[in-house]
Amino acid sequence: MAGQVLVTGLGIVSGIGISVQDTLASLLAGKSGVGIIKYLQTNHKDIPCSEIQLSDEQMCRMLSIPDSVPINRTSLMGILAAKNALADANITPNRALRIGFISSTTVGGMEKSEQFYKDFLENDTRNEYIKIHDCGACTEIIADYFGGFSFVSTISTACSSSANAIALGSNLIKQGILDCVVAGGTECLTKFHLNGFKTLMILDRAHCRPFDATRAGLNLGEGAAYLVLESDENVQARNAKALCKVAGYGNACDCYHQTASSPDGKGATLAMQYALDMSGLKPSDIDYINAHGTGTTNNDESEGVAIMNVFGNSIPPVSSTKAYTGHTTSAAGSVEAVISILAMQEGFLPANLNFKNQMAKLSFTPVRELRRNLKITHVLSNSFGFGGNNTAIIFSKIQ
Repeated sequence: MAGQVLVTGLGIVSGIGISVQDTLASLLAGKSGVGIIKYLQTNHKDIPCSEIQLSDEQMCRMLSIPDSVPINRTSLMGILAAKNALADANITPNRALRIGFISSTTVGGMEKSEQFYKDFLENDTRNEYIKIHDCGACTEIIADYFGGFSFVSTISTACSSSANAIALGSNLIKQGILDCVVAGGTECLTKFHLNGFKTLMILDRAHCRPFDATRAGLNLGEGAAYLVLESDENVQARNAKALCKVAGYGNACDCYHQTASSPDGKGATLAMQYALDMSGLKPSDIDYINAHGTGTTNNDESEGVAIMNVFGNSIPPVSSTKAYTGHTTSAAGSVEAVISILAMQEGFLPANLNFKNQMAKLSFTPVRELRRNLKITHVLSNSFGFGGNNTAIIFSKIQ
């Protein structure tokens, strides 16, 4: 079994920027990407969301993809983020490297299927988009853009998907099956998304306010993020620079409800405990928790209780960054992993935007204002999905 799993590259695109540098600047400035819908073709323009400020045509030009090539927004965002991550790690995929690509999504190419549904029914002019509708097709499109991957896989576990991609990639490296893995997820906004969450009555018509007593729901977002993971042996062989290590991770499914988290936070509690056990760290070692923190009544109370279960009376600083990016669903785990690593690298705690009122059932208050010039060694990032699929990952500085 291989030794440590190291992070050597980061790539991210979201409503607060199309690069790591943009993302960092927005976090430090307290700038939210949530606003009026511009690109999604929907009648519900009154519902605030966070979109990447690029059209599909602009992304195709940036990536030198001809207009004649059928492609969807989920894949385009994924290519942009993966390209940035690979450049950051200074890696070009090749089979001699034993490099894998594990990507996560739930909607896949659905936004194009929504646009061309009538064409599918009435004629055959858009049938090429049927072939790139499903989740796995999006992963293959991204992998084929680069070539050279010796292992390609797709994970779809709702909002814990890309966190699980990071965990799977780490396992494959630890077992000596792969030397390097590009792991994360990508998810564009769709009418299915918007109308589905609207039907569940968990969308906020204002800007979301995670962990606030008056919280009224989430703001949806779109985005993509990938981490380049490598074995320590491979990093040494390449004489590469490691940004941090994947210290531990845990997954637990409490099977409480199809969409709701358990009131006692059992699954989330177990996931965090498993991550701590793998890392060999104590709860008191964690310097920051990037919470799942959706802003829904159910999640924030359940997650808050779980955090109290694990950390007792010594809860580290906690904040949710979904008020910046919106809830990027399947991409949330990797989007927030990148944010967590940036917080550790740059020594800051992102503010929990829009928080004003303390929740009665919680013993802690989230980070209300940006804090800088801090020593942050271990960060915990939570990602919880529908069906009670809960994942927690700990990233640590290399000592």
